[in-house]
Amino acid sequence: MRKKILFTGRVAVFTLLFIFVLAGCGDAEKVLESISVTDKPKKIMYLLGDSFDPEGMVVTANYSDGSSKKIIDYTISGFTSDKPGKKLITVSYESKTDSFNVSVSDPFRNISAAELVEDVKIGWNLGNTLDAHRAEWVGSDISVADMETGWFRPITTKENITALKNAGFNAIRIPVTWYKAADAEYNIRSDWMARVKEVVNYAIDNEMYVFLNTHHDEDIFKFMNSTAEESKKAFKKIWGQIADAFKDYNERLVFEALNEPRTKSSSMEWNGGTPEEHANLNAHYQIFVDTVRASGGNNNRRIIMVNTYAASSTDRAVNALVIPDDTIEDRIIVSIHAYEPYNFALNESTGYVTTWSKNTPSDTSNIINLLNRARNKFIDNGFPVIMGESGAMRRNITDENELAAHEVTRAEWAEFYVGSARERGIKFFWWDDGGNFRLFNRGDNTFYYPLIYAGLMRGAGVIE
Repeated sequence: MRKKILFTGRVAVFTLLFIFVLAGCGDAEKVLESISVTDKPKKIMYLLGDSFDPEGMVVTANYSDGSSKKIIDYTISGFTSDKPGKKLITVSYESKTDSFNVSVSDPFRNISAAELVEDVKIGWNLGNTLDAHRAEWVGSDISVADMETGWFRPITTKENITALKNAGFNAIRIPVTWYKAADAEYNIRSDWMARVKEVVNYAIDNEMYVFLNTHHDEDIFKFMNSTAEESKKAFKKIWGQIADAFKDYNERLVFEALNEPRTKSSSMEWNGGTPEEHANLNAHYQIFVDTVRASGGNNNRRIIMVNTYAASSTDRAVNALVIPDDTIEDRIIVSIHAYEPYNFALNESTGYVTTWSKNTPSDTSNIINLLNRARNKFIDNGFPVIMGESGAMRRNITDENELAAHEVTRAEWAEFYVGSARERGIKFFWWDDGGNFRLFNRGDNTFYYPLIYAGLMRGAGVIE
């Protein structure tokens, strides 16, 4: 009896020890593997001098056994608001971290359109990128990356924009096509809007002026009487969403209503348009102003920009533009595009030339005349002007000596054009399409044509 009791006791002891060891092993296996910020804070955009606000942030600890739990005893580092830019916020718990970005920007400066244009030195266009469209070869299930690279230009990086800013460009025009990312009711895809905001933020973080527009949306924005009503509906819906998405950005962001508004393939497409088109275009601009101003945030005082018909510098187009009524004074810029003289700068067909000289009046007269026309019509009446697109294309020249001479000529043209515009208070934006107008190499952040780059900077007064 005594042995039996002793034996039973040992079994009990061993059993308890075994259970204890198992339990201990179970605790040892449940280790913290990672943490994740499962919900970012409600506030991710700050002004100078703000304090970090974690309201709404949810941090989760993830364990090796597959379990997880919300945690509150984490620490936060990386936030400063003494200077503008993107800030990497790091959340730490025990030995694990996760991170996310917030932006700090200058408070909204209540400046006029003329003051903003005066502060622009020279601008650059992110061409054939976010505005790529009709890229049927990428298929029907189009991703955001497909929409950005559909015309075989690379994904835009923060390093690209920083390099441009460091090179002297303090303004960027970001052309965006919206209809390609919208449904039949003109609702814009959220992932496309997020990508556009990301690229805009690259420039805002670099303290650049940003001109954001609707570009190549002629499939839905139309200016004949037969199509105008549906176009106005689409225009209001698209701009309502853009305005709402960017309403808290500071004054460095400018909304440009359209690009080169026109009726494609019409006889007057590049000849200034017709009275019917002018009336409908001007009606669209009033919708643009009213929609932006009613959208809240900083948009009740944001600087905005309108274009002549087809952004043309012709008398017909310039004189047909009616500046829309606004609820605040001195907040509207006018944009024109002019690749002049045409046979040197833009013509790809019969009649093009590869020579140009600032000492030849017939080479310079078109430039001087269009700049004077814009000054007399708009600047002298209180509306500053941006040359939203221009450039002189690279010709397909095979002889190396001739090609080198052509670069010298294009550089001379650039310095003259930009300088002549600046003398009249008009600021110049180079159209960089990555093709025949390419200037900046986004692959290595250098300039394809250093002489042209230098000519632009001399004309803009950035360098001597």
